[in-house]
Amino acid sequence: MTEPTPAEQLWNLMRGALAARALGVVAELRVADALASGPRAVEEVAREAGADPDTLCRFLRALASDGVFSEDEPGVFRNTEASELLRGDGWSDFAHLFGGVWHRAIAELDASSGDSVFPSTFGTDFWAWLAEHPEERAAFDRAMEQGKERRIERLAGVDWRGDETVVDVGGGNGSLLRELLGRHPDLRGIVFDLPETVRDESTFGDRCTFVAGDFFESVPAGDVYVLSTILHDWDDERAAAILRTIRAHAPAGTRVLVIDAVVQPGNDPQGAKWLDLLMLTLAGGRERDEAQWRALLDRAGIVPVRIEDGLIEATCR
Repeated sequence: MTEPTPAEQLWNLMRGALAARALGVVAELRVADALASGPRAVEEVAREAGADPDTLCRFLRALASDGVFSEDEPGVFRNTEASELLRGDGWSDFAHLFGGVWHRAIAELDASSGDSVFPSTFGTDFWAWLAEHPEERAAFDRAMEQGKERRIERLAGVDWRGDETVVDVGGGNGSLLRELLGRHPDLRGIVFDLPETVRDESTFGDRCTFVAGDFFESVPAGDVYVLSTILHDWDDERAAAILRTIRAHAPAGTRVLVIDAVVQPGNDPQGAKWLDLLMLTLAGGRERDEAQWRALLDRAGIVPVRIEDGLIEATCR
């Protein structure tokens, strides 16, 4: 495969907004589900989905040019490995969010400040908007499960004593903590999040409970605190406030495990460098490099023990 020309590099970036919207549309229409049994004429799929056949064909043709769906003969499409991902929750929810509400907010992003543009677009901050739109909150929680396997591998590899109570701060629907407890049968867990979080507590088992609350105000008592892709949602002041809440409720020596990216220096590709702009858009948050992580932890009275991309191990001072 030849390297793209400079002009092709720019075009591939500029069309990103179109690609995100196209993915959002086909995800909402459940096109990948309609193609689950094999190739079908776009007219059939459009009729079932309530879409215009010609317009849907144009969406699918564009996506197929990047390997999402395949047009095997004129007007007949099938799934590819990439479009198969859209059949389940998670990736389809990401496509819905990126192609919908996030798409609208990203269009307003500029470099005039480090503030989120979401409130000026939607009239409220991102978290309040999610609370007001329970279906979108559920889609967001499902989307946040993507990459769970990678995060659980990081957590499972930590040196566990075995009898700890683990508090998953901002733990969403509890899927990460449930998996951790499944791998370490002597651990106990607390999923701590806002009351409106969509969850099925019947799946928690007798070693895991849900506690509702606001991590800016308090956290339950525990031996280890896990913050999985939480702190990147917030600017330094608010992220430090979350960490200070933990420090205020935890004795010295309590472990804090942060599952988040560590932005690497140089020009090598790293998804976190783009995710950083999404965090800025939605909530004024940010991805951080090692120096920024060290400064943030120090502000909260927490001492880093090991910093790696994807996992930061620290203890309360």
